[in-house]
Amino acid sequence: MRSERARLTALYGGLLVLAGALLMGLVYLLVSERLYASVLTAVAPAVPDGATAPAVRSGVASTPELPSSDWTRTMVMEPGQYTVAKRVTTAAGDAALNQLLTVSGVSLAVYSALSVALAWWMAGRVLRPVGVITARARRLSGSNLHERLALKAPPGELKELADTFDGMLDRIEELVAARQRFAANAAHELRTPLAVQRAAAEIGLADDPSPEKVAWIRDKLIDTAADSEQLIEGLLLLAVSDEGLRRRERVELDAIAATVTEALEPETKKRSITVEAETRPLSVEGDPVLLDHLVHNLVANALRHNHPGGTVRVRVGPGGLEVVNTGPVVDPATVPLLFEPFRRAQARRHAPGEGAGLGLSIVATVARAHGGGASATANPGGGLTVRVVLPRCP
Repeated sequence: MRSERARLTALYGGLLVLAGALLMGLVYLLVSERLYASVLTAVAPAVPDGATAPAVRSGVASTPELPSSDWTRTMVMEPGQYTVAKRVTTAAGDAALNQLLTVSGVSLAVYSALSVALAWWMAGRVLRPVGVITARARRLSGSNLHERLALKAPPGELKELADTFDGMLDRIEELVAARQRFAANAAHELRTPLAVQRAAAEIGLADDPSPEKVAWIRDKLIDTAADSEQLIEGLLLLAVSDEGLRRRERVELDAIAATVTEALEPETKKRSITVEAETRPLSVEGDPVLLDHLVHNLVANALRHNHPGGTVRVRVGPGGLEVVNTGPVVDPATVPLLFEPFRRAQARRHAPGEGAGLGLSIVATVARAHGGGASATANPGGGLTVRVVLPRCP
């Protein structure tokens, strides 16, 4: 039996047939136990007195054993009369038991056939949702991930299975859509610097350009190559973070924050931005390289999306890491989308040092890899407040 329906049919049918056989045996046992006494009680009064003479003369029933039923207390029988009654009782009881056994056997055979048919039908009814789930799973592909089972059934295990399957399809569809957007955005971001390089080479170097123009084109190509390297490095870091942590060790997050803010001090002076750092001891377990990228991306993102004379506040403490910056007003509805790759609060201007739009997505991925999470809120006066919560070392 290779199908679940056949196995369930054999199980249900076997149990029903076994129950029927046990019931037939019980009925036969109970009937046979009291049948002879009941027949003798009914037959004995009807036996004529004259029919007992031969039996008495032959001495067959000279000392008969009278039954212990109630009627013997009120009725007196001749010994030969009892012998005839007992013979009739035995013959009638045997015939009744044989008939009962025959009828019970035929009934059990019919009952068994009906039980197997009913078990087959019931197994099909029970397994019908499983068949629907299997058929839908075979039909699924990238083009119809939007379809759902939406099984209409009473609450139960199979209904829960179908709903779980629909939930899994929701997550798969969301993941596939995110991957498709990521691939399309990555291709677009990588194509842009290549187009700039090609235009600079074809247009700028045409018609015997002057040394000043050649120098400008060289600087342009170098800047574009640097942007491409930054984009590729961000993509590689994002992929590494998605794979999880390859090593874990005790990391002082407050020391990393102090080192990062010190390393970015030249950029803060260049942009005329004030950085305020408030750090308290915080030890987490994780990869120090990835955590350094997390803090660096947060602070650099706060500097990049700011305005001259603005401020950036970096706080590290038992609650985690928090970076608050001033800057343009951000629509609160777009804040959750900023954690997706290549998403920006403002349209891209292709300005030097603008970034590839991977900063917050890398932060969120690194945080998840460490068992934590990242969230952001829009400040009423402009800018963002980004919080990263990481599990602390015991």
